Amino acid sequence: MRNEILVLNGPNLNALGRREPEKYGSTTLADLEKQWREWAAHNGVAIRCEQSNHEGVLLDLLHQAEEEEQVAAVVFNPGALTHTSRALRDGIASLTIPVIEIHISNIAAREEWRRHSVVAEVCAGSIAGFGTAGYLLALKAALILTGRESC
Repeated sequence: MRNEILVLNGPNLNALGRREPEKYGSTTLADLEKQWREWAAHNGVAIRCEQSNHEGVLLDLLHQAEEEEQVAAVVFNPGALTHTSRALRDGIASLTIPVIEIHISNIAAREEWRRHSVVAEVCAGSIAGFGTAGYLLALKAALILTGRESC
C-alpha cells in the first residue's frame, strides 16, 4: 500500500540556512526535515526526505518512487532545474503518482529566466512564494490528492 510521501529537493537546497537567507530564510534543510517528520507522524503518514545536486539522481529517485509502490505522492523542489530540465519534466510525466512542485521563493516574481517552469505542466500543482511553509502546504495537498484527507 502506498502510504509514504517523498519530499525531494534538488540542487543547492542542501545549502538552505546559509544560501541567500534574504530569499530562502535561515532554516536549514535538516531543521525542515525534522519539522516534516513531526508533521507526518501527527498526520499518520510516512515521509522520506531526499536531496541531490545531480539531475540524474533526482530522476532515479522519481522512478524508484513509482516502482517501490510505497510512495503515494511526491513533493518536489527541483531548484534551478525547474527552468531547464526536460529530463525531469519527462520523468514526472511518466509517473502515475501525483507530484507537487514547490518553491520557497515566488519564481514568477524573480529573474526573467526563473519565471517559467518546464515541470509545472506535468505536476498536479505548484506552490511558490510562501517560504518554507510552502512545504507544509504541499504536504497537505499530497494528503488531499491521495484521498487521505478532504479539503
